[in-house]
Amino acid sequence: MPKLPLPPGSTLGILGGGQLGRMLALAAARLGFDVAVLERDADSPAGRVAAHTIVGAYDDPAALEQLAALAQVVTFEFENVPAASVAKLEALGIEVAPGPEALAVAQDRIAEKQFLNASGAPTVAFSSADSAEEAVAAATEMGCPVLMKTRREGYDGKGQRWVEHAPDAAAAFKALGGAPVILEAPADFVRELSIIAARGRDGATAIYPLAENHHEGGILRRSLAPAQVGEDLAFQAEKIAARVLKGLNYVGVVGIELFELKDGTLLVNEIAPRVHNTGHWTMDGCEVDQFEQHIRAVAGWPLGPTAPHHRVEMLNLLGDEAEAWAKLAHEPETRIHLYGKRDPKPGRKMGHVNKLKAL
Repeated sequence: MPKLPLPPGSTLGILGGGQLGRMLALAAARLGFDVAVLERDADSPAGRVAAHTIVGAYDDPAALEQLAALAQVVTFEFENVPAASVAKLEALGIEVAPGPEALAVAQDRIAEKQFLNASGAPTVAFSSADSAEEAVAAATEMGCPVLMKTRREGYDGKGQRWVEHAPDAAAAFKALGGAPVILEAPADFVRELSIIAARGRDGATAIYPLAENHHEGGILRRSLAPAQVGEDLAFQAEKIAARVLKGLNYVGVVGIELFELKDGTLLVNEIAPRVHNTGHWTMDGCEVDQFEQHIRAVAGWPLGPTAPHHRVEMLNLLGDEAEAWAKLAHEPETRIHLYGKRDPKPGRKMGHVNKLKAL
């Protein structure tokens, strides 16, 4: 295992070469680290700003051995890292942070809900189903409408369907590929919020102000932060974050998506064991952003301050919206972050902007 804290000049490994990996690599470089990226695409956004790129599948033993030969610590930009890959790296003497427990919980929506409830973090009512018949029975017992999601994978609105009538659950189950699913009761929420939090190797925590989030078609469109919330709501969210971090013996940054209900209480929608889209506002709104915070945590450095110095409206740039970069560059209050992706497909996140406002 590496000697911590890692000194500048060390190499950090990142599994995944997308935009989150890119922003992690840039933050690591600012702190004097080299980065080695393992990614299937030889021309990935993260790979083009990293010191080393290893091209291979995330479960390729030879590629993992190459990564282990370069890196002192490995982290990841997405939660669907194969468990076997983490085990392989650990067998080679490389620590992966966040650890296997956080991955196991985040990769299975039933395990996630069970962990949250056991930790005192409330969620919507839910049930599981492994067959079309079980899906119909669960929808009947819960009462419709219910939201059916695959237990594993799925993001940005993918891998889920609303079931309005219990008999329709069989068709929905088959449409989702016939894989095990979770059925969730609808949340009667007034708005969607999120909290970004970090835990260091010494158990210290750092929590950012809440963000208010707006989605379109299952994809995050914008975040406003710090959100306008009362002290009680902020305290609830911080308590939830602290319980999640401690319960998972977590190291790194976590994103926690929340529903604010009409009665002023919070439910947890889901957790993401990584830096998170709803935390992009911290890049221009806080003293230390979520990407540097994550690098600090996994490298064993002290966590940085999370105090905001601006209010921020973060807007995702989808598809060809990033082609407006010249216009956006003329706006003095706008900070542009482009991901270097080659193909601007509709709905694809090509970048984001942070529009600064006074606190």
